[in-house]
Amino acid sequence: MLSCDICGETVTSEPDMKAHLLIVHMENEVICPFCKLSGVNYDEMCFHIETAHFEQNALGRNFERIKRIQYGTSDNRKDNTQQCRMEINSSIHSASASNSKVSAQSLLKDGTLKHKAFYSENLTKSRKFLKSKEKQCDLSKIKGSVYDTMYSPPECPFCGKIEDCTQDMETHVKIKHANLLDTPVEDCDQPLYDCPMCGLIFTNYHILQEHVDLHLEESSFRQGMDRVQCCRDLELAHHLQQEEDRKRRSEESRQEREEFQKLQRQYGLDNSGGYKQQLLRSMEREVDSGRMHPSEFHRRRADMMESLAIGIDDGKTKTSGIIEALYRYYQNTATDVRHVWLSTAVDHFHSSFGDKGWGCGYRNFQMLLSSLLQNDAYDDCLKGMSVPCIPKIQSMIEDAWREGFDPQGASQLNNRLQGTKAWIGACEIYTLLTSLRVKCHIVDFHKSTGPLGTHPRLFEWVLNYYSSEREGGPKVACTSKPPVYLQHQGHSRTVVGIEERKNRTLCLLIFDPGCPSREMQKLLKQDMETSNLKQLRKFVGNLKHKQYQIVAVEGVLTAEEKIREETAD
Repeated sequence: MLSCDICGETVTSEPDMKAHLLIVHMENEVICPFCKLSGVNYDEMCFHIETAHFEQNALGRNFERIKRIQYGTSDNRKDNTQQCRMEINSSIHSASASNSKVSAQSLLKDGTLKHKAFYSENLTKSRKFLKSKEKQCDLSKIKGSVYDTMYSPPECPFCGKIEDCTQDMETHVKIKHANLLDTPVEDCDQPLYDCPMCGLIFTNYHILQEHVDLHLEESSFRQGMDRVQCCRDLELAHHLQQEEDRKRRSEESRQEREEFQKLQRQYGLDNSGGYKQQLLRSMEREVDSGRMHPSEFHRRRADMMESLAIGIDDGKTKTSGIIEALYRYYQNTATDVRHVWLSTAVDHFHSSFGDKGWGCGYRNFQMLLSSLLQNDAYDDCLKGMSVPCIPKIQSMIEDAWREGFDPQGASQLNNRLQGTKAWIGACEIYTLLTSLRVKCHIVDFHKSTGPLGTHPRLFEWVLNYYSSEREGGPKVACTSKPPVYLQHQGHSRTVVGIEERKNRTLCLLIFDPGCPSREMQKLLKQDMETSNLKQLRKFVGNLKHKQYQIVAVEGVLTAEEKIREETAD
């Protein structure tokens, strides 16, 4: 009898041994029973199992056998060791052969080996390894070597049954567990079925169908959860969008209210009182700060009440005689001026405590009316009038609205001016003059006509208004023309004349209601200096607002013309 040095297999003759070595150990490669490693020789495989699968390779039931080897007599130690080595070889060979045979059964017709997860998950844990205890010094020859490893008899990977040899185990697996193999032994041509969803291979169509149903149920469950989550996400997004829209609308509404309130305050429509209330509050602050004596407060308060009662301006902000002073100045000085045209006599009115910040339109109307009252051509329509105070002017405009003049403007100001600090502009001045039968018209300069946003055409229009003949006249001309009301965004002023300088440039002479009386009175001095005119002179480069409006007086309206104007409005 011959014994194989590799696996311990015994054969009867030398040819049988050669056939055994060729078939088992040369044609069939050694495969690791634990991780399917292949392509190495037998010693390398033993070393691999010892190092990589230390805990998996030992079995508790071999402990007694190992003890017998370690603590046995020296006479039979070599025999036991040789027997253990043969059993180890046989175990490794049986595991490798069993693995190769079972794997061979799963080959497809094209010869490609497919490893199946279906039955590999059902395999029992591989045999555990117990390394020989190093208590005896005479065991040093086998310490650290794969030959120290002991394997138990082959165990069924499906039911755990232990057989005496590999052939018995193979017979047991083929008979008892043929249905669990990739391809049944009885019918190697049985078709295989691949799962279309995960690629797992089945030999039974009904099992595949049940497996696929599980996939579909899981997919349906996930889709249902996805739909629920999607619905929740949509609801959350919708809620967030609604909340964002609500906040945006709330913020826009708040900004609109603030802007509207700002405009109301700016144009005096915030119900904070009018001329009388502002004047009283301003004087009270002056008293509180010590700049006004209480007796002065009561005196001014009495004068105010009297002025409001009779509706006539008290004249405390008026400066008269400026046009005459300008005439004398241009006659005797102003060598750089070629021609100058002046309007009829005009009194300057400046803002007071009662209308500071909003009364420029009313003060300019007082200037214009003061000139008309000194012009005999307007005695018929203005006979018996005096320059009214600001509350009286507000009342006069409301009366013009009630007569039917400028209904659109009346609507914008809520048909109310008295008791407010509402601004007035060119349209209200036109409405008031027309209601007094003063013929006038409005001229719009709605865009710049020169470089850098200037309005040279406005200057040319004023020149044509005051002078019909530019050449051959005197240097200083006091015309019969009333002053011109000049409006731009946020402020209004009064044009009382125009200069033509020797370099042919034009310069407007303007009364500003924002200029206090003490500055205007400097123009009344006999030795008036040129620097004092700086506050009156406005060159082309000084007027750069986007738009301007002019109200120019042309004469007196007849009763019929007044009715037509009223109907036209």
